[in-house]
Amino acid sequence: MKEMRKAGRRRDAEWAMEVFDRAPYITVSMIRPDGTPYGLPLSLVRKDEVTFYFHCAGEGEKLDCLSINPVVSLSAVSKCTPKFEEEKRNFTEYYHSAVAIGHASMVSDREEKIEALRLLCERFLPKFMDHFDEAIARSLDRTTIIKITLTEPPVGKCKP
Repeated sequence: MKEMRKAGRRRDAEWAMEVFDRAPYITVSMIRPDGTPYGLPLSLVRKDEVTFYFHCAGEGEKLDCLSINPVVSLSAVSKCTPKFEEEKRNFTEYYHSAVAIGHASMVSDREEKIEALRLLCERFLPKFMDHFDEAIARSLDRTTIIKITLTEPPVGKCKP
């Protein structure tokens, strides 16, 4: 029990998904072609219990990494509150975090790309959806969509 308190309480997959949904950025970690790690915070959106999307340019380090090894790790923190506990004279941090493993692939289907971009825009810029169709007509062909399909249930941890 003491070990569990130290590491944070484990939560179920549904709770972990809520952490991903609340986090403004999700760090996507992958492996570079030379074998070194590469992780960066991205604006992801979740479609369902196993599917996430992000968009990017048609070239760059992310795509180089994913073309060699499509396995990715997702991590997010939706709450982070450092605290000094007077009664214990202890420095600590309260947090909600989640991690997951998945497989990344490039979306080529036009309708799925539009659906992914709609989900992203609805999550991050819902007040501007009346401009969505115009933006799609202008930039869909030069926008790359990456789909991440989870290969195992996510795990959440917290220290309330």
